[in-house]
Amino acid sequence: MARAEKPTWSNPLRDPHDTRLPRIAGPSALVIFGVTGDLARRKLMPAIYDLANRGLLPPSFALIGFARRDWEHEDFAQVVREAVEAGCRTGFRQEVWDRLSEGIRFVAGTFEDDDAFARLQQTLTDLDAERGTDGNHAYYLSIPPKAFPTVLSQLRRTGMADPTGSSWRRVVIEKPFGHDLESARELNALVGSVFPEESVFRIDHYLGKETVQNILALRFANQLFDPLWSSHYVDHVQITMAEDIGLGGRAGYYDGIGAARDVIQNHLLQLLALVAMEEPVSFSPRHLQTEKIKVLSSTRNIMPIAENSARGQYGPGWQGSEPVVGLKDEEGFSPDSTTETFAAIALEVDTRRWAGVPFYLRTGKRLGRRVTEIAIVFKRAPHLPFDDTMTEELGQNALVIRVQPDEGVTLRFGSKVPGSGMEVRDVNMDFSYGGAFTVSSPEAYERLLLDVMLGEPSLFPVDEEVELSWQILDPVLEDWAASGAPDEYESGTWGPTSADEMMARTGRVWRRP
Repeated sequence: MARAEKPTWSNPLRDPHDTRLPRIAGPSALVIFGVTGDLARRKLMPAIYDLANRGLLPPSFALIGFARRDWEHEDFAQVVREAVEAGCRTGFRQEVWDRLSEGIRFVAGTFEDDDAFARLQQTLTDLDAERGTDGNHAYYLSIPPKAFPTVLSQLRRTGMADPTGSSWRRVVIEKPFGHDLESARELNALVGSVFPEESVFRIDHYLGKETVQNILALRFANQLFDPLWSSHYVDHVQITMAEDIGLGGRAGYYDGIGAARDVIQNHLLQLLALVAMEEPVSFSPRHLQTEKIKVLSSTRNIMPIAENSARGQYGPGWQGSEPVVGLKDEEGFSPDSTTETFAAIALEVDTRRWAGVPFYLRTGKRLGRRVTEIAIVFKRAPHLPFDDTMTEELGQNALVIRVQPDEGVTLRFGSKVPGSGMEVRDVNMDFSYGGAFTVSSPEAYERLLLDVMLGEPSLFPVDEEVELSWQILDPVLEDWAASGAPDEYESGTWGPTSADEMMARTGRVWRRP
């Protein structure tokens, strides 16, 4: 009997520490454009070191920074070291750093500078020979979208986007993926003119979080939940990403973007797709993406939009015990701006499984606390053989998947209170990642950067997903643009009263995380 061929993809649910199929990157070089930015310092550099410290990067790995700074290689290496020492998860080890720093290089220049890109090309060629990176190059565009055309055209002009022989070339793009459907299509066409779709990795860091990936394990590895995962038993679904911080120094970036574009279009719609998708044939990238595309293609706004959405701007208030200013008093923010810092929308998924089940998505800044969760709220029991005094305050059963900050899963159900009488009260059964596993969860960017170098796009949205997400959100943005200024809500609360009214129209309430 012929031996089965080894699959060319790996299961994204598998423990990355599983030595039976090690997920170790091959020879490669990572170029970061925008390397002086906050994302590179806080997330990318520490993640690269942590991958090296976990033994997941080969000795033939190289990191190249490109920026408009008068730095030598040693200057950039020191910047990377400071970022690593400040933000690494796995502890700083000198021997790991010495090995990693041997492959660190810097190229100075602007995006319009042809000579700078010639130097970058030569640097990569030298690293291929000196470090054995084998022509495998990934380009991380940690830059504003308006700079994409210039950098992409330079990569195309110099041939740095074209693989040779068995080597590969990939591009990594940070959100936002456009600001509406039209601009997303233009961006996808631009990127597609330089790199084939299978070489484009659109980073949505939420998809790299362990708990988000655990949605797939929870659903498809447990017969317990599958029969309940439909309109027969689910009343509604709430997906919440709340932040307790304000804009801080991001006012210039945020004005004109807003909460819906910043979070709902990417993070929350991707979470909706994972919750609502059918079981894939396999966990290959193609099969996962096929099921997510089916969900997004079937997702509609609940009409009318004005009654099934809400938006707001945070005003002054208290965050914990500290007084905080309102949005319009934030430095650099226009007092006439109508950009929302809170957004909530109601959607429906027109499939046999989910017909009639509303999905409520909300996000906001300066809310009660920092939390991201997915709540599957079940229908009430059709008959309760208890009188009112026995079930006071009894709510609906709910399965809550906590994405951050305390990753885990909670199941809420009714239980008898100890005593001689029959009194039923809601209780929680709680699973915590920190308590159940001794291995700490890797940061999202560790997982995603490793997948880029492995060429495993399971957790990255493809162009069609991006465009379908904008197709869902654009009508909401158009409705809001025609309806005046957002409502104001007090900092430290859970959003504007219009969000509560939106739920009250259907007899529902928002969960208080």
